[in-house]
Amino acid sequence: MEMVVERIKDIRKKKGFSHEYMAHLLDMSQPAYSKIENSETKLSVERLFKISEILETPVEDFLNINPNNIYNQTLNDNAIIYQDFENLYQDNKEKTEKIAQLYEARLQDKNDAIIELKKIIEKLS
Repeated sequence: MEMVVERIKDIRKKKGFSHEYMAHLLDMSQPAYSKIENSETKLSVERLFKISEILETPVEDFLNINPNNIYNQTLNDNAIIYQDFENLYQDNKEKTEKIAQLYEARLQDKNDAIIELKKIIEKLS
């Protein structure tokens, strides 16, 4: 997760956004936002997606994933190539699983919000 936080910090700095500005848009205090960037508190999926929107950067960029990568291999030594391919597969598998988990959590947050809104509507009816 530190890699994600570092990418957020780098992109925020490149855009010239301050901690105060980010905190304001995230509806939180500046010290609370600083704790996210200092890895003193966990970054929730919801906040990650909101930060993604604020910085106009896809979540995949924070995770350093490029789904359009093209990998070319030469067949000089099958053992080495297979190991490289296996390593590449494992790296991408872990990142893909992490993205899937983030999306699942985001979907669950959406479903929870829908349930709460339905309860409010029922009370108002």
